[in-house]
Amino acid sequence: MDNGALHTQNRAERSPALRKAGEFRSYRRRWFILSVACLLNCSNSMQWLTFAPVADLTAEGLHVSLDQVNWLSLVYMVVAIPLSLISTWMLDTLGLRLTLILGSWLNMVGSVMRVVGVLSFVPGWALFPVVMAGQTLGAVAQPLVIFSPTKLAALWFPDNQRATANMIASMSNPLGLLFANILSPLIISKTSNLFILLLTYAIPAIVVCFLATVGIRESVPPTPPSAGAETSSSEPFFQGIKLLMKNKAYLILLVCFGSGIAIFTCFFTLLEQILCIKGYTNDFAGVCGALFIVFGVIGAAFLGLFVDKTKKFTEATKINICLTSLACTAFAVVTQMRDQKALIGVVCALFGLFGFSIYPVSMELSVECSYPVGEATSAGLIFISGQIQSIIYTEILQALTKKLADSPGSMCAAGGDDNLSWKGECTIPSS
Repeated sequence: MDNGALHTQNRAERSPALRKAGEFRSYRRRWFILSVACLLNCSNSMQWLTFAPVADLTAEGLHVSLDQVNWLSLVYMVVAIPLSLISTWMLDTLGLRLTLILGSWLNMVGSVMRVVGVLSFVPGWALFPVVMAGQTLGAVAQPLVIFSPTKLAALWFPDNQRATANMIASMSNPLGLLFANILSPLIISKTSNLFILLLTYAIPAIVVCFLATVGIRESVPPTPPSAGAETSSSEPFFQGIKLLMKNKAYLILLVCFGSGIAIFTCFFTLLEQILCIKGYTNDFAGVCGALFIVFGVIGAAFLGLFVDKTKKFTEATKINICLTSLACTAFAVVTQMRDQKALIGVVCALFGLFGFSIYPVSMELSVECSYPVGEATSAGLIFISGQIQSIIYTEILQALTKKLADSPGSMCAAGGDDNLSWKGECTIPSS
């Protein structure tokens, strides 16, 4: 039997005694497991966004269209939809250890396959399929990886550290996006070599796979850190889903927060294509993505500490969603302007500050309002909602673009899919 399941069974037998005596304990190795989960989240998100900041040059290097390059990002959403329920079942039933180790191996094998896909002996027609196969393996790993923060925080951390631990683990995902926004344009501009780019992203995937396989030895601590950890995942998986579908507060969060995830996914997938038509370089698009994430992490740090102390999850979520809507509308307006780098940078920073900062709080809120359903199940359904809406938004935005006959000042790479006008389409998500 899996160590996690064994500990959970033993825990249920001794829960009354523990609750009476207050014998709860926090273990220092929780920080190592948190670090591994953070590195894995970061590596996986780096692979997801590897090509988006240099979409036009990737299209040239792989001999494909921009729409096909966009599918290197969209495959993460498509794969996540059917696999997310399986991933939540694995986390709530088979345990944290097995799930993280499997996710790390899929992430590592996918990153290595991408490197192989651009080697010189691979024929031109096979470049894109092999890279897409590696990208797909990374997409399979994503649900296993991205659902772990709420489960990890609930099982290993005391109540007064749960939101903070969730914030740290959750924000490692956007940190990976930050590195991708910075590294992809930088490496391509210096080397013009996809092999060097993909090898750079494969190294951390290999390292974190080793750490997860060797270092994570149990799914739950021998003694729970809090009373809440004792009853974690107390509802059976399918019964939990039925309870969630009857929970009005959770359903509202499912739609609203899922839409927020979709907007941010569109932002990262299409940012370079939106800006290059107005004369902004790939490097500047990477800077805008970096500003979005940096300020989002800063906002998440302060907001995570705030809700840990005040427990005002609902108030913080409502206020930030309203401010995010305003920032998204401003982004839709300023990206239609030329020679306004400072203004676009400020708007992207505010967009991240209000938008990304709410991510860990909303994930924790989904756990709070869905008790006693398992943490992975409540977070997983929201993630599925976000992926479905991401595909819809991205495809609608691409379908509504108009090709310009003449686009003076455009920095888009030459090709059949360059110089697409995004005017008007950018306002759809903000509504």
